[in-house]
Amino acid sequence: MPEPQKPETVPGEGQQPSELSGIFVERPESVTVTKGKDVTFVAKVDSTNLTRKPAMKWLKGKWLDLASKAGKHVQFKEVYDRNTKIYTYEMSIIKVVDGDAGGYRCEVTSKDKCDSCTFEVSVQGRSGLSPQDNILEAFKRSGDAGEDAGDLDFSALLKKREKKQKVVEEVDVDVWEILKEAKPCDYEKIAFEYGITDLRGLLKRLKKMKKVEPKKSDAFLSKLEGAYSVDKGKKIHLSVELTNPDAPIKWLKNGQEIKPSAKELPTIPSNMPLPVGNQWQPGNQRRFKKRYVFESVGNKRTLTINKCNLSDDAAYECVVGEEKCFTELFVKEPPITITKLLDDVHTVVGEKVEFEVEVSEEGASVKWMKDGVELNRETAGSKYRFKKDGKRHILIINEATKEDIGMYHAFTNGGESKAELEVEDKELEVLQSIADLTVKAAEQAVFKCEVSDEKVTGKWFKDGVEVQPSDRIKITHIGRTHKLMIDEVKPSDAGDYTFVPDGYALSLSAKLNFLEIKIDYVPRQDPPKIHLDTSGTGNKNTITVVAGNKLRLDVEITGEPAPTVCWMKGDEVVSEAEGRVHVETRKTLSSFVIEGAEKSDEGPYCITVTNPAGEDKVEIIVRIVDVPNPPENVKCTSFGEDSGTITWDPPAFDGGVPIKGYLMERKKVASPRWTKLNFDVYESTTYEAKKMIEGVLYEMRVFAVNGIGISQPSESSKPFMPIAPTSEPTRLMVDDVTDTTCALKWRPPEKIGAGGIDGYFIEYCIEGSDQWVQANEEPVEKNQYRVKGLPVGEKMLFRVMAVNIAGRSPPVTLSQAVTIREIMENPKIRLPRHLRTKLITLVGEKVNLVIPFQGKPRPVVTWYRDGVLLEDKTVGTRTSEVDTILFIRSAERTHSGIYTLAVQIENVSDSADVHIQVVEKPGPPIAVHVTDVWGFNATLEWKPPKDDGNCEIIGYTIQKADMKTKDWFTVFEHNRRPSCTVSDLVMGNEYFFRVFSENICGLSVEPGISKNTAIVTKSGLSYKPPPFKEKDASHSPKFTARLVDRSVVAGYSAAISCSVRGFPKPKIVWMKNNMIIGEDPKFLMQNNQGVLTLNIRKPSTFDGGRYSCKAINDLGEDEVECRLEVRVVQEKGVEAKK
Repeated sequence: MPEPQKPETVPGEGQQPSELSGIFVERPESVTVTKGKDVTFVAKVDSTNLTRKPAMKWLKGKWLDLASKAGKHVQFKEVYDRNTKIYTYEMSIIKVVDGDAGGYRCEVTSKDKCDSCTFEVSVQGRSGLSPQDNILEAFKRSGDAGEDAGDLDFSALLKKREKKQKVVEEVDVDVWEILKEAKPCDYEKIAFEYGITDLRGLLKRLKKMKKVEPKKSDAFLSKLEGAYSVDKGKKIHLSVELTNPDAPIKWLKNGQEIKPSAKELPTIPSNMPLPVGNQWQPGNQRRFKKRYVFESVGNKRTLTINKCNLSDDAAYECVVGEEKCFTELFVKEPPITITKLLDDVHTVVGEKVEFEVEVSEEGASVKWMKDGVELNRETAGSKYRFKKDGKRHILIINEATKEDIGMYHAFTNGGESKAELEVEDKELEVLQSIADLTVKAAEQAVFKCEVSDEKVTGKWFKDGVEVQPSDRIKITHIGRTHKLMIDEVKPSDAGDYTFVPDGYALSLSAKLNFLEIKIDYVPRQDPPKIHLDTSGTGNKNTITVVAGNKLRLDVEITGEPAPTVCWMKGDEVVSEAEGRVHVETRKTLSSFVIEGAEKSDEGPYCITVTNPAGEDKVEIIVRIVDVPNPPENVKCTSFGEDSGTITWDPPAFDGGVPIKGYLMERKKVASPRWTKLNFDVYESTTYEAKKMIEGVLYEMRVFAVNGIGISQPSESSKPFMPIAPTSEPTRLMVDDVTDTTCALKWRPPEKIGAGGIDGYFIEYCIEGSDQWVQANEEPVEKNQYRVKGLPVGEKMLFRVMAVNIAGRSPPVTLSQAVTIREIMENPKIRLPRHLRTKLITLVGEKVNLVIPFQGKPRPVVTWYRDGVLLEDKTVGTRTSEVDTILFIRSAERTHSGIYTLAVQIENVSDSADVHIQVVEKPGPPIAVHVTDVWGFNATLEWKPPKDDGNCEIIGYTIQKADMKTKDWFTVFEHNRRPSCTVSDLVMGNEYFFRVFSENICGLSVEPGISKNTAIVTKSGLSYKPPPFKEKDASHSPKFTARLVDRSVVAGYSAAISCSVRGFPKPKIVWMKNNMIIGEDPKFLMQNNQGVLTLNIRKPSTFDGGRYSCKAINDLGEDEVECRLEVRVVQEKGVEAKK
C-alpha cells in the first residue's frame, strides 16, 4: 500500500490542517539527507497541563512502529527538564539508506489528550555514485532495522571477506546483464561469485527491473486522497470515480466491512429491488438514517460520515473487485475551553465551600487538583463532592477546615483556572460582658459573662494572676455562661478581674471596688415578719407548678437585726448552694427556686425566719402537675368486616389534673404513617374504629389528654385484622347412613372474605327438639364428615357452620330429617377394563391389582385360585371398605392361573375372574440338522423347544456361518414352520447353522446348533485369471491444493497448508522470501499423507512475507507460493484515544 501523503485541503466540512495542536512545543521538520549520513529529528512536548507523563510513538508510513526497529540503525532518546516541564524526544537514523525515504509521523498521547505531526525524509545519492552503478553498494544493508527500513547490511558479520569485497567493487562488471540472462537457479552462484551478501534484496531489485510500467487502474478513474482530516462532530465525504458504473463496491474500515447497525437500517424505496449484502447495484442509492450515508451518482461513489467522533479515526478502503484504494481519516477533537473562571473564596471553619467553573461543552471532562494533587471520587472520600450541571462543574467542600487552605485548579484539555481558598477561625461573640462591681464587706461579688460558643472554656485572672477556686471563691461554667463568685468580700479582693477564653485572642475585664462604710451603730430590734402573698394561686399557701417549669417564690422578710432564713422540706434543709432546688437570700428578700420542677418536688415546705427579737414561720404546699402517663392495655376486643372495637385502661398517673379524654390513632402494620381517628377528645375508654379495609392488619394507639397537655402515645395494640365471618356453607346433603352413623358432605360458602376458612363445625339434634349437640371438638377442614354415635331409629336434623378468625358463620340445615338405620346395598364388583382380558406379565415383575367393589353393609371378600381358596403365602391380599388389592412381589410361572374374587353380604354375592399368565423366554429348538444339500441350497429341520416359556412359539430365527470365517449371518426371521431351505450358498464352502425360538418375550437365550454341516461342492468349472501387470504409478510432483494468501494477527499462532501428489515420495522444501527455512524452532513443518502444513508459532511483523513450498523427486518438481501479512491489532482504548 502506498504511503499516504497529507493533502493541503480535505473535502468535507470544517477543512483544517491535518496536524493536531495544543501539546507540541517543537515539531520535527522534513529534511533531505545524503545517503550514508546521520540525521536526527527532535520533538518537544509541554507537560504543564498534562495529568500524566506523555507517551511518544514514532511511526513510518501508516502503521509501522519504529520502536520495534530500535538498534544500531534507529535510535531513540528522551530528556525531561524539571524547570520548564518540557519533554524532549529525539529519533536518530544512523547511516541513512534509500529505504529510509518516505513519510513519518510522531504521535504523543496523555490520558484523554493526543497530538500528531508528519514529516518527510528524502534521500539523495552521493555524487558520482548511484545504486544502479554499483550493485555491491546498493545491497549492503546497514544496521538492525530490517527489511522495512531499507536494505540489510551483513558486512558486520562478514569481516573476513572485506578484502574480497573491495576487490570485487573495483572490477567493472555489469552484473545486471549477467543476472538478466542467467537462470534463476544460478542467481545464488553469481551473487557468491561477486560478493553480494543480500541475495533477497538482489532478487527484489531484479524483479523491479524486469517489471514493465504499471498500467493505469482498470477499476478507478480517481482514487481516494492519501489522507483526510475533520473536526469532531463534523461530517466528511470520501469519494471515488469508477470506470464501470455498474461495478459493485465495498467500503472497509480498518479491514472490516462497514455495515448498518440496528439503529441505522437502510431506507430503500418500495420500487427498488432488495440489494444483496453491502454491495451497490446499478443505479442504486442507499441512505442510512444516522452515521453512514452511501451515495451513487453515475460513476461517482461517495461515503459520507456524519458527526465524526474519535472512533472514526481509522484507515478506510474502497474495494472494487480485486482492486483497492486506501486513505486515512484523522478526527481532531476541539479543545474544551473554560468560559467562566474560578473565584477566590474566603470563609471560616465549618462553612460550606463551592468552587464553580463553566466550560464550553456539556459532558466535558474536568479534572480538579489541590496544590498539585488530583482530587477524584476514589481519593477524596466524603470530604469533597463533585457535581455536574450541564456546562457547570462544581467542587463542594462540605465543612471547611484549615487543612483545606490552598490553591485549587480546574483543568480541561483546552484551558485551566485556579482560585485560592482561605479559611479562618470563627470569631467568638460576646453576648454579655462582665461589669464593674462595688461591694461592701462580707457581701458576695459575682462576675458573670456569656459567649456564643458553649464549648469554649476559659480562665479568670486578678491583676494578671490566675484565680484559683477555693471555699470562698467559686468558678462555674454552665452552657454559655461563665461565673466567678467571691463570698464574704474582703478589702484584699479589690482589683482588676479578667476572663480570657481559651484559644481566642480576647479578654473581658472589670473592676471590683471594696466599699468600706464607717457608721455609728445604734442597736435596734424588730421581730422578724414574713410577708407572703399567695392570693393568685387559688388555695391558701398552695402553689401549683407545671412539671418541667421553673418555680421562683420571692418572700419579703422584715426584722431588725436582719433575720436568719431557713427553708425546709420535711426534716431536710434546702441548701443555699447552687442546684436544681436552692434558696437565694438577700437582705429583705428570700427566694425559693426550683429549676425544672419534678414530681418529687411536690409536698409541704416551711420557711422560718429568726433574730434576737423573735421568730416567724409559714408553711407552703407545692403541687406539681404534668401531662398524664400513656393509657395502658390497648387491645382490640372485637371486629367486623370494616370495623374494630378498641378498649384501654386509663393512665396510672393523671398528672395531677383530671383526664379530659383521649385521642386515637391507627396505622397499617406495613406502613409507618399514623392516622388520627378523632380531633375532639373522646371521654370513654371504648372506641369503635370504622372505615378499615378487610384483610389488612392494623395497629392502634391512644393518647391521654388533661388540662396540662397530651401524654405520650401508649404502646401499640397487637395487630388485628377487620374480618367478617363467612356466609353459610352450601349444598348440604347426606352421603351415607348406617345404624349409628350418618355421613354428610357440603360445598364451601359463596362468600368467604379475607379471613378465609379455618374449618367447619357440625351439629345435630332430634327432630322436634332445639337442643343442638356439637359433633366435633376441632374444626373439620374437609367438606365431609361422618357423625357417629347416633341413636338407632331416630329422625335427626343436621346443620353445618363455617368458622374463621372472625367467628362462626350462619348455619346451613338439612331440609328434611334423616332416619338413622342401616341401608342395604347389594354387593357388586367393578372389575377394571384391563383385567377383563388375560393379564400377561414377565417372570420377576411385580403384580399389583386394585379391584373396587361396593355394598352395604361391608361385604365379606374372599380370593380363590383355580377354584381353590387362595392360601399361597407369596400372593398377598389387602381389603378396605371400598376395594381389595392382590399383589405379588416377584412373579413366577407357578403364579399363573385364574384368580376369582367373591364378595358376599348375607345371602347375596358377586364374583369376578382374573386370568394371570406369567411368561418368560423359550428354550432352544432341539434336533437341528441338515437334511439335504443340492446346488447352492440346503434344507434344515428341527423340533420345537421343550420349554415354550409358558406361551405360544410365534416363530424361529435361522442363522448361517461358514467354517472359514465363522461369522454368523441371519437368513430367516419369524419363520413359522420347524424347517426351512437356505439358498445362495457359496460353492466350495462348508456351512453350519443355528436356530433361535421366539415367543412374545423375545428370542431364546441359547440357540439350537445343527449337528451336521452343509458342504457345497464344486461343479467342475475352472477359472484362469489373466496375468497381473503391475501399473507404473510413478509421476512427477503435482500440487493438488495450492497455498492461499493469508492475513494473521501478531502474537497468535498461524498455519498455511497445501497438498501434493507424486511417486516416488517427493522431498518437501519450505522457503521464506526464497530463503530455505532450516531447523528454526519458530517453524514446525508437517507432512500427513501428502497434506503439507507449516505452523508459525506466535508470528510477529518480521514473519510477514512471501512463503513458498517446493516438492522435488526424480521425475521433476513443482512449487506453490503465497503471501502472509502479519497485522498488529491495537487495543480498543488506545484506538479510541486516537
